[in-house]
Amino acid sequence: MSEQLLAAVSQYGAPALFGIVAIAAIGMPLPITLLLIVAGAMTAQGALSLWWALGAASAGSIFGDQVGYAVGRWGGPVLVARLSSLLGKRASLDAMENRVREWGGPSIFLSRWLLSPLGPWINLASGTAVYPWQRFFLWDMLGEMTGAALYILLGRIFSDRVMSLYGVVGDLTWAVVGLAATLILGYQLLVGLRRLKPDAPGVQPKMKS
Repeated sequence: MSEQLLAAVSQYGAPALFGIVAIAAIGMPLPITLLLIVAGAMTAQGALSLWWALGAASAGSIFGDQVGYAVGRWGGPVLVARLSSLLGKRASLDAMENRVREWGGPSIFLSRWLLSPLGPWINLASGTAVYPWQRFFLWDMLGEMTGAALYILLGRIFSDRVMSLYGVVGDLTWAVVGLAATLILGYQLLVGLRRLKPDAPGVQPKMKS
């Protein structure tokens, strides 16, 4: 799959890059980080324009994200169920809705590039949570442009060590996802314990005279 995608970008350039990242943003599991890094290496070799690569990657991912948001908000239960079944279990979508309601824009921004495996979930959950579209679009645009610039420029700078760079980025991404999950679970546990904690014995509320 990776070789076919890379061959498509090598042959068709920016239009292929646009289409592939758009499909991935909707929910298809594709190695987009590797693709962007390789696209950056291609710009260093003169096989692809840097500005076209940045524009195509940003626009394609933003387009795909808007599709995911639209399905969540206006697609109806059947379409949401179909897309969520492509991504995983319904319970995960419910959890993501809570994250969007609690964190808002930062959850959208970070899932564009730092926590990218969560991106399609956040798109769908933002729609089902009825997060304002204008705010979603703004945070989405900022995040996707950041991600495209980050990985393409890294690939351009380290064009002779693409696979090594991809390995480091992949390990870092999953490490951050694991840390974020741990922090979320810890926070929820702390909140739950505080709610269950009884009042200290022997302490009576002070009465006004």
